[in-house]
Amino acid sequence: MLWVAPAASVNILLPRTGSIVFPHDDPGAGMADQGDIDERIRTYYREQFDEGARLTTRSSQGVLEHRRTQELIAEHVESGRVIDIGGATGVHALPLLQRGVEVELIDPVAEQVGKARTAGISARVGDARDLPFADDEFDAALMLGPLYHLAADDDRVRALREASRVTRSGGIVFAAALSREVAFQAATLTREPHLTSELTNLFENGAPIAGGRFPAGHFHTADELAAEVTASGLDLIDVHGVEGPNGLLLENVDVGNEQLTDAALALARRGSTIPGIRDLSIHLLAIARVP
Repeated sequence: MLWVAPAASVNILLPRTGSIVFPHDDPGAGMADQGDIDERIRTYYREQFDEGARLTTRSSQGVLEHRRTQELIAEHVESGRVIDIGGATGVHALPLLQRGVEVELIDPVAEQVGKARTAGISARVGDARDLPFADDEFDAALMLGPLYHLAADDDRVRALREASRVTRSGGIVFAAALSREVAFQAATLTREPHLTSELTNLFENGAPIAGGRFPAGHFHTADELAAEVTASGLDLIDVHGVEGPNGLLLENVDVGNEQLTDAALALARRGSTIPGIRDLSIHLLAIARVP
């Protein structure tokens, strides 16, 4: 079973705080085991990390990410019924509910589902690759976490196809990924200045480095995300860089600095779909239409 959760910030790209793990120069390093990732996801979101706080009170990066993601959703979703796949505690679902959109949330972590229900959101435990809904039930689908927790491209395409299946023809699918370029930058800033096989594997293939607390499955380039969306049968509209090139810097800025956050948001909007610049965002967001 796939255990999914929504978006994450720079801390997920780095090793455990206070215990930097240097990569081993192992030429046999390869794809992570999905079963191990699944178990780590349950532990991470149940015991170690508050996803709702990350996007609202932890830092200006989370506020920027949340605002820009909601902006992009609002450009395509005004009403109807939305499925929030990997929706955690409902931090993205709740604003939709508040403007009259019906939302059904699904997440693998029971504790997060419980919090979403407490907030008034219809929610259940489930798997992004095997959604418990009939065809064409929704007008739009949010996938703001599943893809970067899946190591295999076949699983990622399968999850995208499931989102497409439960969304009506003409509906919109939003699929988030974590930027490979930002992950590589973060990794090189915390390690010895030489290119190990693990760093090479991250840069060339998007494979996470062992030892990090965050249970990552894969890091994307914008072009790779576009290719996976297309391979799933969806009609790609565009791939956006969510936070823009200054998102990483806002990780160390407290919530409340509206002038700085507004400036970063303006820059994020300006470079949102420009090739190269969008890969400098921590998060990428593909927007696609169901044929």
